[in-house]
Amino acid sequence: MFVLPGYQTLRQIYESANSLVYRAIRTPEGQLVILKLLKQDYPTPEELVRYRQEYEITHKLRIEGVCRSLSLEKYQNTFVIVFEDFGGDSLKSCMNNRQLNLEEFLQLAIATTASLAQVHTANIIHKDINPSNIVYNPDTKQLKIIDFGISTVLSRENQALKNPNALEGTLAYMSPEQTGRMNRSLDYRTDFYSLGVTFYEMLTNKLPFETTDALELVHSHIAKPPLPPFEVNPQIPQVVSDIVMKLMAKNAEERYQSAFGIKADLEECLNQLHRTGRISDFPLAGQDISDKFQIPQKLYGREREIGTLLRAFERASDRSEIMLIAGYSGIGKSALVQELYKPITEKRGYFISGKFDQYQRDIPYSAIVSAFRELVKQLLMESEAQLQEWRKNYWQLWESMDKSLLM
Repeated sequence: MFVLPGYQTLRQIYESANSLVYRAIRTPEGQLVILKLLKQDYPTPEELVRYRQEYEITHKLRIEGVCRSLSLEKYQNTFVIVFEDFGGDSLKSCMNNRQLNLEEFLQLAIATTASLAQVHTANIIHKDINPSNIVYNPDTKQLKIIDFGISTVLSRENQALKNPNALEGTLAYMSPEQTGRMNRSLDYRTDFYSLGVTFYEMLTNKLPFETTDALELVHSHIAKPPLPPFEVNPQIPQVVSDIVMKLMAKNAEERYQSAFGIKADLEECLNQLHRTGRISDFPLAGQDISDKFQIPQKLYGREREIGTLLRAFERASDRSEIMLIAGYSGIGKSALVQELYKPITEKRGYFISGKFDQYQRDIPYSAIVSAFRELVKQLLMESEAQLQEWRKNYWQLWESMDKSLLM
């Protein structure tokens, strides 16, 4: 059993790929607390930085909808974050025990949206909203959001294209732009997509996309429309299903633009249910007014160039082809090329890029070296079976080159 001086550990309540969570008592005061520590005996510097960041964010956030951290304790080669314990359990556990009825769903959805609104008002993007990170106490009706390990205080963040196995967050609930394959930067509306997936699971007891293949799941998020909840469960009212589908729109501009707008529509559903026992259709997003100025990230005036690029990619799927894009710095060449992210994901391909930097003009082929270094990083994130296939192909290529040189 995990032992931390000054605390009496009661039991383990959760285990993820990276951390362990225990319920404990702070012995001097007899206060119930939650202890969260990294599983690794020797965590990386990045993991330690993430833990410090989670502590700083949750310690400074004095809002009802967030589980507040009390202290950061040193333990061997890692840290332990001490959180308040309000006696709650994760929504995931509640959903595993039984199916929520419509009224319960609406009450929990309203409370979750209200907590998320508080987080966004504090200019924080959570980036990992899912049922395991929402904790609820059915006795006190308190609901709080937890796990701010990958959260950001930036208003907008550019997401790099990575191997799906290296993405931060929970892939089953991740927004299209958070996968790094949408040629879009992410903002607070990424949380609305994850909230939509969470609501989908609460209503249907299923995920919108159920696959164990990481790349297929990424492609589903960015390109495949999910089956509407009311088609999975006909007892779900059409308008409730429409709210979830609006949250899960592929483009952030088509989702709700504020948590207050989501909450208003959910409250209208609950009010109708209490008044009449049923929920009738009504226009959505009637009170959805954002307090943030957002410029659409769509490329304008580049339809012809995008079409040429996509057609070249389709041809290159069968035979090798090279295309050069020229132009002055800053005119949008990179943004144009990144429109290939979606079809590359569909074809299960790899995207690498390199740029000739004016400060590296003395290094021959620096951009090519940079691009292939990125390819190696992506390959090293693959499964062992896929790595073996790459090794096999590499040696076959090497042997064929060797024979051609001897002839």
